[in-house]
Amino acid sequence: MELNYKTFTLGVEEEYMVLDPVTRELKSHEQKIVQEGQKVIKDKVKAEMHQAVVEVGTDICADADEAYKDVALLRRTIYEIAKSLGLGMGAAGTHPFSHWESQLITDHARYNEIVNELQEAARSNLIFGLHVHVGMESREMANHIANSTRYFLPHIYALSTNSPFWEGRLTGYKSFRTKVFDKFPRTGIPESFESIEAYDNFVKLLIKTNCIDNAKKIWWDLRVHPFFNTVEFRICDVPMTIDETIALASLFQAVCARIYMLRSKNLNFIQYSRALINENKWRASRYGIDGRLIDFGKEEEVNTRSLIYELLEFVDPVLNHLGSRHRIAYVHKILEGGTGADRQLAVFEQTKNLVSVADYIQGQFLNGIK
Repeated sequence: MELNYKTFTLGVEEEYMVLDPVTRELKSHEQKIVQEGQKVIKDKVKAEMHQAVVEVGTDICADADEAYKDVALLRRTIYEIAKSLGLGMGAAGTHPFSHWESQLITDHARYNEIVNELQEAARSNLIFGLHVHVGMESREMANHIANSTRYFLPHIYALSTNSPFWEGRLTGYKSFRTKVFDKFPRTGIPESFESIEAYDNFVKLLIKTNCIDNAKKIWWDLRVHPFFNTVEFRICDVPMTIDETIALASLFQAVCARIYMLRSKNLNFIQYSRALINENKWRASRYGIDGRLIDFGKEEEVNTRSLIYELLEFVDPVLNHLGSRHRIAYVHKILEGGTGADRQLAVFEQTKNLVSVADYIQGQFLNGIK
C-alpha cells in the first residue's frame, strides 16, 4: 500500500513580544503593528489578549521548506513594521523582567469574556507560545495520532524551552511559561480518547453544561482541532529563531507521519497515562535538555539528550518522504548550542543584566532568515 504523506501539511503560529527600544520593557503597540501588518499579510497577523503581543500564522504549507519561507516572511514583515513605529520585536516564552500588572489588555469581546471568567489567571497570562498544526486525512486518524504522540510531547518541549525568567526573577526553570499557563482550566497533557466520537461527546458535554461555549477553550498541550482536520501541538515556548521553530514543527510532523506508518502495518505505539507523561513534562520544564526523562518502557531515568537522539532515530524512516531531513538536522545544533533558555542564561551569567538578555532576544529575532 502506497502511503500518502502529502496529507501531513504544516501550519505554524508564533506569538511575539513588542519591546520598548529604550527600556526594553514590553510595550503596547496599540494594535498599530496588526493594522499595518494586515495591509501586507492580511489575516496572517492578529491581536492577542495583551497589547504587547502580536500573533502570526502561516498559510497551510505543503512541507517544512514552505513553512520556513512563510515564517521568514512573517518575521521580517512584523520586524520592519515595528521598526518603522519605533518598536522592537523578540521571541521568547516570557519577557525577562516586564510585569504583567502594567500591561494593557486588548479591548475585544472574546478577551473581555475570558478575563471576566478567569480573572487574574487571564490577566497574568503574559506568555508567548508556538502552535504547530499538522494536517490529517480524517478526524479519526487525527484522534489516533493525537493519542500516540502524547508520549513525545515532553521530549520536543524540552528542545523549545525558552522562558527561564519571570518578572525580573531567575525562576530555576528552563520553561516557566507553562507554570504560568497551568493556572488556566483545561490545560496540560490530555487524556487519550478511545475514538473521535468519544472526544466529540466530551466537547458536547462541556458545552451543554456551560463549561465552555466552543472547543477552542480547550487549551491542552495538543488537541484534535475543533474545526480543521489537524492535530494542533501547543506545548512549546515560542523559539527565539526561525531555524528552531521549523526544526520543532518538522519534528511534530515527522512523529505524526511515523505513527501513521506504524498504523499502516497494524502496529501501534504504547499508550501511557497522562499522569506518567506529566512527570516527564515537569522534568522538561525544569531542566530542559540537561535533565533526565523517564523511559517508561525500561522503567528508569534516562538522559534527556539520549532520548531525543532516540526520537530522531524513530522518525528517520519518514524524513525522506516528508522532505524535512535538513530541517530536523537543526535539532543537533540545539543539542550542541543549547535551547533559547540556555542561551538567555549564558548571557545573564556573563552580564548579570536582564536588559542585556532582552537585547539578546531582540537581536536573535531575524537570525537564520536568508
